[in-house]
Amino acid sequence: MSHIFKGLSAFPITPCNAGGALDTDCLQDLIRRLRGAEVDSIGLLGSTGTYAYLDRDTRHQATKAAAAVKGATPLIVGVGAIRTDQAVTLARDAAAAGADGLLLAPVSYTPLTEDEAYAHFIAVAEATDLPLCIYNNPSTTHFTFSHRLLHRLAVHPQIAAVKMPLPAQVTPAEDLARLRDLLPQDFVIGYSGDWGCGETLLAGADAFFTALGGTLPQTFVNLARMAMAGDKDATAALEARLAPLMQLCKDNGSLRLAYALTDRLGLGEAVLPRPLLPMNDDAMTRLDRWLAETSDLAC
Repeated sequence: MSHIFKGLSAFPITPCNAGGALDTDCLQDLIRRLRGAEVDSIGLLGSTGTYAYLDRDTRHQATKAAAAVKGATPLIVGVGAIRTDQAVTLARDAAAAGADGLLLAPVSYTPLTEDEAYAHFIAVAEATDLPLCIYNNPSTTHFTFSHRLLHRLAVHPQIAAVKMPLPAQVTPAEDLARLRDLLPQDFVIGYSGDWGCGETLLAGADAFFTALGGTLPQTFVNLARMAMAGDKDATAALEARLAPLMQLCKDNGSLRLAYALTDRLGLGEAVLPRPLLPMNDDAMTRLDRWLAETSDLAC
């Protein structure tokens, strides 16, 4: 089942009001939008889905609502939690609610040792029959997976993929070559960080996990298809048009930008969970300018 992690995985927000109540209708509309764009999978309750700010009941409701309208599109559900027993419970909830795969980040307060992270992941992987993707996102979790730890986890039969950050010291092609030598042959290697979508897929990554693709699914599907086909010129041309949006993403974070796009595109009235605040007026003006100049990409 590792194939469910391949291709473009788009991560929608989890629309809630100021009190944290889930807007089920809005969420289902977002899922239908992703399904219609033919994304390869839907990444529910990832960082863009503000999983860390939601309680168990809300996460269960969101998974049930998404599963009800996803059609044949695989649904990958984030089950990160600060305690192992909580993450195990969330994994079982997700499986019962209709998830096709799981995504797990090593959420913690006290910094984890490698042995602690390993035991945490094995416990969650063995809690259900669903394949699990490792979420390596040190910018939010403050934990970086060593190559040794990735190898230890990748040989487990339930752990099928890894979501990597964009490499900082080497090119994506070099990073991929190192990981291919280290990990099982059928292990899925994907990346996140939307400005790296084209480069990593052109380099041969198996997957890309997109935050902004949760609100602009057709545009990111088009970008991914160009890159996966090896069309460098078309990929570069589309990335050039997306460059102002990517700069906004770098300046403000993909989560705030995803909420701003949701508002500007009339997709819903979701409120960021406090203490997070919306993008400032200058950033919104830049976004409005980009949307006016590239209206065909707002899809």
